[in-house]
This record gives sequence, structure tokens and C-alpha cells, in this order.
Amino acid sequence: MRTLCASTLIGEFFVIGFAGLVAMKDPGLTTSTVWTVSGIAMFLCVALCGVVTRPGGIALGWALQAALVASGFVVPTMFFLGAVFAALWWASVHYGRKIDEAKARFAAAETGSTGSSAPDAV
Repeated sequence: MRTLCASTLIGEFFVIGFAGLVAMKDPGLTTSTVWTVSGIAMFLCVALCGVVTRPGGIALGWALQAALVASGFVVPTMFFLGAVFAALWWASVHYGRKIDEAKARFAAAETGSTGSSAPDAV
């Protein structure tokens, strides 16, 4: 799950950066507002990659997704983008767990077919 969730967060990092560039063209938003919202979100995406497998990491991911949706109150395009990111996060968590379960079954079957994973003692 770590790889899939971290990949999703890094993808979000880049998309948020590009969205910040687009949002700067909105005459109702200042550059500092856009980059404060985008910069904080981008930093949190990268920081969360390191803690996603720790206890509470997935919950922090959900909190980030909710914050991204809520950042739409400051930068309106983030409402849509945050909803898309939340759907991607759900898919990463859901399918990441399935991948982890399949890998564990495969490893258990492989260990069972070789008899033992420990080297033979002489």
C-alpha cells in the first residue's frame, strides 16, 4: 500500500503545483494566496509520503484530502481538484490493501512450496 499511496501523493504534488500556475491567472486571487494554499498542500503531500505506513498515516491522508477540498473556499478550483484527489486516495488505499494481501498470499505460498525459508543447518 505504501508504494501506491505514496505515488498518489506525489502525483497530487505535481498537479497542485500546475493548478497553482493556472489559478494565478485568476484576477480575483493574489499570487501569495495561491502559493500559500498550493505550497502548504504540496509540502503536506511530500511529508505524508514518509508517514503513510505508520499508525494513523491513512487517517492523515484522509485529513489532507479533506483539507484540499476545503481549500476550495480560498482557491475555488480546489473544490473539484480536491474531490478528484479524495477519489484517488480512496482507490490507492482500497487497491493498495488488496495488493498487499495478494503479495502476502504469494509469499506464503512460495515459502510453503520450498518447505522453509531458513537455510539448512549442517
